[in-house]
This record gives sequence, structure tokens and C-alpha cells, in this order.
Amino acid sequence: MELTVHGRRAYAYTGGKSFDAALPCIVFIHGALNDHSVWNLLARWFAHHGHAVLALTQPGHGRSEGPPLASVEALADWALALLDAAGVARAAVAGHSMGSLIGLEMAARAPDRITQLAMLGTAYPMKVSDALLATAREQPLAAIDMVNAFSHSSLAAKPSFPGPGMWLHGASRALMRRVLAGGGGREGTNLFEHDFRPVTFILGERDQMTSPKATRDIAAALRANIVTLPAGHSLMTEAPDGVLNALRPALAPTLQAS
Repeated sequence: MELTVHGRRAYAYTGGKSFDAALPCIVFIHGALNDHSVWNLLARWFAHHGHAVLALTQPGHGRSEGPPLASVEALADWALALLDAAGVARAAVAGHSMGSLIGLEMAARAPDRITQLAMLGTAYPMKVSDALLATAREQPLAAIDMVNAFSHSSLAAKPSFPGPGMWLHGASRALMRRVLAGGGGREGTNLFEHDFRPVTFILGERDQMTSPKATRDIAAALRANIVTLPAGHSLMTEAPDGVLNALRPALAPTLQAS
């Protein structure tokens, strides 16, 4: 579905169903150098089980017009404006990695509008090593390979998404290369370098990008429920059933409303 947000085209995947703002809404927010497609499986499940779904593509990351926004705060404002454009008053939010911080900022800025919050592969502060930042700046394709090595807990996760035998590393690398070339790259931006209430944390026990150890302070501050899955940082593809099973109770008030 295409919307106009701050005068530019914005895209949100609706899970294969026509969007109905009268239904309980769930917003999915991707992380760095990804787009809406990382949520396809989960978005489809919720869309076919009584929910309005908006899996966002952030500005400059593909089907949403750029330029890419400069901060988590700006992205939270943009996402709330997208809800306005879609006619959504209140929504649950699930965010992955950087997207989890965007969801948290949305809840801080508009607590009356965000009903539940699920944070996948999260940490605060979300540190990025100097070596990775330097590689992202000077050799973005090499940095993509580094991130994919860090983000997956094994070479061949089974079962996986979209099916057993899927090459998760290759699919993720292809998505990142496409977003890098076709998103912010159109406007001369190195997008890779640029990106780097009831609350549930869904964490990969073998996550090398956002280690579960790094979530302790923020989890305590938010009194978060923590679900740990046998996966790395790419939770939605490595452990899709586990993520779905964790999200369903995390969004329970919304589910009951449907």
C-alpha cells in the first residue's frame, strides 16, 4: 500500500490483505539496510487472522522515497505520521534491531497511541564497532558480508524461512545489496553507514550483533518480558515459528480485541 507521508511516497506491506483501519493494527518496523520484506511471513499471518498490518519500508530503503532520515527520533515521527496517513489511531508495534528503538521512541512520544511493543534483537545502547563502521564507510559490500556472518547463528538453519534449505545468508545479503543500491544510493547516500508500554523482548541466544547481555539494563527499566530463541540476530528468518509464538502473547490484548 502506498501512502503520502511528509509530502513523499511511503510504502507499507499489508500482508496480502486489503488494509482496513477499523481492525486492530500491528506495525512492523525493520532494521538497518532491510525493508518490509523481512516481515513477510509474520505480516501475512497476522493479516489473515483478523488484523490490519503495516510492515513499513523506511524512507530511502526501497519503495519509500528518500532521503533516509538522520535519527531514530525522526524515524519515529515519520512512522507516527504514516499511522495518521493510514487513518490509524492506535497500534501495536514490533520492531527488529534498529527498528526496535524506533518503536520504543514511538511509544515514548505517543504513549496513548502505542498499545503494545515487541522488541526483537534489541539492545541499548546499540553499539556498532569502529571496525564495522569503517568497513561500512569504505567497503559497504564487504560490510554486508560481515553483518550477515554476525547475524546468523549457523550456515544452514532448519527449519527456516521461507522453507527448509533456504540459503539465509545469500538471501539477506541480496536484500541488503538491493537496498544499498536502490534506496539511499539514488541520492548519493551510503545507506549502510547511515543506518548503523507492555514490552516484550525477543532475543537470539547466539546474537552477535545485539548480545542478550546488553539488554539487561533496558529490560529492567522497562520491566520487559524476555523470550530467548535458539537463533542469531536474524530472528525472523532463522526462527520464524518461535518469533510468531512469542509475538502472539506479546500482542495478546490486541489479539483479544479481534
